[in-house]
Amino acid sequence: MIRVQVPATTANMGPGFDCLGMALELHNVVEMIPSSRGVVIEVCGEGAAEIPRDENNLVFQSARRVFMQAGFPVAGLKIRLVNQIPVARGLGSSTAAIVGGIIAANILTGGKLSVRDMITLASSIEGHPDNVAPAILGGIVVSVDDDGEIKYLKIEPPFGLKGVVAIPDFNLVTKISREAIPAQVLFQDAAFNVGRVALLVAALHQGDLSMLGAAMEDRLHQSFRSPLIPGLKKVLAAAKLAGARGVTLSGAGPSVIAFADSNFELIARVMGETFQQNGIKSRVLVLKPSPIGARALEVK
Repeated sequence: MIRVQVPATTANMGPGFDCLGMALELHNVVEMIPSSRGVVIEVCGEGAAEIPRDENNLVFQSARRVFMQAGFPVAGLKIRLVNQIPVARGLGSSTAAIVGGIIAANILTGGKLSVRDMITLASSIEGHPDNVAPAILGGIVVSVDDDGEIKYLKIEPPFGLKGVVAIPDFNLVTKISREAIPAQVLFQDAAFNVGRVALLVAALHQGDLSMLGAAMEDRLHQSFRSPLIPGLKKVLAAAKLAGARGVTLSGAGPSVIAFADSNFELIARVMGETFQQNGIKSRVLVLKPSPIGARALEVK
């Protein structure tokens, strides 16, 4: 049996649209066993009621891509998913499924794909590398698609940094969230984001958390997604007032993540209360960055 653990991820981190992400210490586990015939899929935990248990399952589809690429015939497959990452909440649940399926299948086929190969394949399935790269590598990763080749650099998370994540009790499908973003933006807004993401990467690399408030501001996506998430602006403001260094949508949302090095309980409480005041139930988790990406826990 192959057992693979994959961390949650938070993408964009404010201005780093589609190119910046961080792994978090919240995990899904993919277990995979070849069988004589058919596909059997079991799902436990998050998404158990909604994740497909047939060939439409994303873990299976991703594994099948590896089997086809490796020329490795598989008569059947048994897959068991143990999920902690909420589905369609902006914490990389689809990426975890893709990465888990690819890594487990790669182990079964003899490990023919390199880390770079797996990042490239996973990004082609996901459509962008911002979640994929940190899910595989861990830490904070800057990644870009350069004519089909994913180029990336990893940054170790600053000491003491944690993410306070408020997870609203409703799904927001990434496709719908992306459709809210206009095809064109003003030049000054593009320039604004270029400056902010450059400052953010430098601040994270140097561990200067005092810069996050300014560095995590965004004009490319967050304001356009705001109408899809009741109370978002108030939650962002409340987290800052409670001591967050910076706060932003996590990926496509609806989860909101505040980065902090103190006052975690206060920040968590006010984020949850502010969502509640706007008619949205939520749960709040305080998560450490995960310096380690996806890894095999067991190979038999």
